[in-house]
Amino acid sequence: MLETEYIRNFCIIAHIDHGKSTLADRLIQKGLLVEDRNFQDQILDTMDIERERGITIKSQAVRIPYTAKNGKEYVLNLVDTPGHVDFTYEVSRAISSCEGAVLLVDATQGVQAQTLSNMYLALEHNLRILPVINKIDMAAADLPGTKQQIEKDLGLDPAECIAVSARLGTGVDDLFEAIVAKIPPPGGTPDAPLRALIFDCHYDPYRGVVVHLRVFEGRLRRGMKIRFMSNGAEYWAETVGVFKLALAEEPELSAGSVGYIIAGVKTVSDVRVGDTVTASENPCPEALPGFREVKPVVFSSIYPVDSNDYEELKLSLEKLKLNDASLMYEKDSSAALGFGFRCGFLGLLHLEVIQERLEREFDQAVIFTAPSVKYKVRLKSGEELFVDNPAEYPEEAKIEAAEEPYIRASIITPTGFLGNIMTLCLEKRGVQTNMTYLDEKRVELIYDMPLGEVLFDFYDRLKSLSRGYGSFDYDITEYKPTELAKLDILLNGKAVDALSQLVFREKAYDRARTVCERLRDEIPRQQFKIPIQGAIGSQIIARETVNALRKDVLAKCYGGDITRKRKLLEKQKEGKKRMKMVGDVELPQSAFLAVLKTKDT
Repeated sequence: MLETEYIRNFCIIAHIDHGKSTLADRLIQKGLLVEDRNFQDQILDTMDIERERGITIKSQAVRIPYTAKNGKEYVLNLVDTPGHVDFTYEVSRAISSCEGAVLLVDATQGVQAQTLSNMYLALEHNLRILPVINKIDMAAADLPGTKQQIEKDLGLDPAECIAVSARLGTGVDDLFEAIVAKIPPPGGTPDAPLRALIFDCHYDPYRGVVVHLRVFEGRLRRGMKIRFMSNGAEYWAETVGVFKLALAEEPELSAGSVGYIIAGVKTVSDVRVGDTVTASENPCPEALPGFREVKPVVFSSIYPVDSNDYEELKLSLEKLKLNDASLMYEKDSSAALGFGFRCGFLGLLHLEVIQERLEREFDQAVIFTAPSVKYKVRLKSGEELFVDNPAEYPEEAKIEAAEEPYIRASIITPTGFLGNIMTLCLEKRGVQTNMTYLDEKRVELIYDMPLGEVLFDFYDRLKSLSRGYGSFDYDITEYKPTELAKLDILLNGKAVDALSQLVFREKAYDRARTVCERLRDEIPRQQFKIPIQGAIGSQIIARETVNALRKDVLAKCYGGDITRKRKLLEKQKEGKKRMKMVGDVELPQSAFLAVLKTKDT
């Protein structure tokens, strides 16, 4: 049995694109977990979408054996985490299963918004923080400047900083030694009643739910009867093991270990991320604290393209929720698209990732409606309600006032891009509350702005305006009064409820124009004209037309009287009018996706 003093549990936290996955690759190679001929970059990123976009979406655990310079053999349990602001919840779950954190800072970009927020997250959990400066091999690397930022912005000792190049492997041996020397071993006694925290899960079609857990107290053996404390469900632990890139079986997991169990769990809803696992015969007195409840900020409805696939979509969402605990969903229906689900996401990137995972991993053809946030509406009757679905928005005459959620946005940018970024924030109705020069090259801007304005294109435009150097982090603060309007999209005079949106009244015209123009390009031409209209109540504020496919009815007329030609044209006109009255316009899936895009994309 492995003694706890030779175990180290740590995670790698950083801002997006500071080199977490590359550093994890080097640690895995040094630990000889994979032969060089089988190695590939971003080895812990198991999803195609992660490799394509070069981002980490899921935190992944791996066990690395290491023989220290003092000759003792250690086991290092590493959890690689995402860096994007949308996946902070994923980071918080990884942090709760560790005693230490490697805080990675890019030598070319310095301390950025997510570096700060992830460090505060680690401090909340009393983790030992190890500052590491990456990308020292780059021509633009500024090692003294980065150390100064670490001391000034993060309050960490610059003398403790370890300089590495994750790409070349420089300094990785020093990092291993620092992890062993400075990160404390896990607490907990193997002889106490079993207490283990579920920090992740995934679904195996042959073996059921694979539960990822961190054992805090006691032992977890193969063949043991276990209980999930949130619902009392009991199972036999068929297989117990650890993560060595692939799943590796072990006879038992003891206090301090990170591993997995397979217990033949086929009822997906029995397993909850953040739950505590204990033994049925000798249960622990109380559950572990688990995680803070996640709050979705972006809402959108998902519908299957074929309404017969509804049950399959429901099953797919259940399995996906196992692997992504931050996904929230409930049943929904639409006159245009049938039955579906109303889902809550942590941001727009989260929404895109869920869409791609449903299509790739579960082979689901789905349609997403335009995303919205949760608005607070006060009716004249005195009643207050929260509305995130345009279909539930009350009539204008009944509404006393409406409020929308605001965020406190923290933007760190090089000073050269300051003007462009301030213009962008003003355009998004942001109000500047603070501006701090962190040093002669970088400035931090604090803005209060509506969450709804950040949804569509804010992050992408911030990145392009700052040439990739600007960073963004936000916290939801409060609700503030707003002028709301429900924008309806009419096709051939009929409102399509799945295309309705709740928008800021002053921006309704621009949004309506954009949607109508995009639909005009996506909807296939019919035998009759199709008007596409944007309306607020009974007032039409934008219009585009899809022209009809016309047959040349005069082709057979060679000369002859003009009245003959006029008669044929009038006859065609009547036919078109009749066709328009009975004709149905089918919306392709690409039309719904086009509505989600912005003017620039």
